[in-house]
Amino acid sequence: MARTFWVGGNWKMNGTTAAIKELVAAFNGADAAAGVEVVVGAPYVYIPLVADSLRKDWAVAGENCYVKASGAYTGEISPEMLKDVGAAWVILGHSERRNIIGEGDQFVAEKTVKALEAGLKVVLCVGELLEEREAGTTQAVVDRQLDAVVKAVGPADWANIVIAYEPVWAIGTGVVATPEQAQEVHAAIRKYLATAVSADVAAATRITYGGSVNGKNCGDLAQKPDIDGFLVGGASLKPEFIDIVNAQQQQQ
Repeated sequence: MARTFWVGGNWKMNGTTAAIKELVAAFNGADAAAGVEVVVGAPYVYIPLVADSLRKDWAVAGENCYVKASGAYTGEISPEMLKDVGAAWVILGHSERRNIIGEGDQFVAEKTVKALEAGLKVVLCVGELLEEREAGTTQAVVDRQLDAVVKAVGPADWANIVIAYEPVWAIGTGVVATPEQAQEVHAAIRKYLATAVSADVAAATRITYGGSVNGKNCGDLAQKPDIDGFLVGGASLKPEFIDIVNAQQQQQ
């Protein structure tokens, strides 16, 4: 089954109005490959600016959301609010939310359900710590993280979920998983989905890679059969992001 290549940017807690205007202008003027789905994840406060000014063939994502539509939850942002200000996607379960903020698998699953109910599409992040990889438990960790979501959503919901495999030891470290390492985990995730959900869902769901992706290493990663795109951190704050959007063309 042909899966549309998907590339997302995650700006994290970075940006100013002036810098974002400059970056969006660069994106808007760039020659981006056709047939690639591109999503830019921006801090809450900049989503309206990005949604209003970004090229219309790209979409905007929030970087997190809460599990309620509204109420006395000071400082939280609901999926409905994200959608109201122009976001079409939300990034959930990022390792920084799991390991710095302390969000557990069940909470990420609950957020996923609420986001989908609100009409957002979800980038579901999974991945192991360095000590977990060294202990040989990578797939057990990833399966556990996925299992909470599998139990919470229906098979049809996976059409609106993109999985981002992000080994924590590669995020922001400059150390990227080799194409072979990434492909091994991506293939195992697809095998897990075939067993836990269905063969059709496994074949259709996009599984992307994140972790020190840049314009130089993305081409080799993109050639692997189970790597369907990227979730990009630091490089998404640079015009280099376009090179990653065009990764599939690098070795054609």
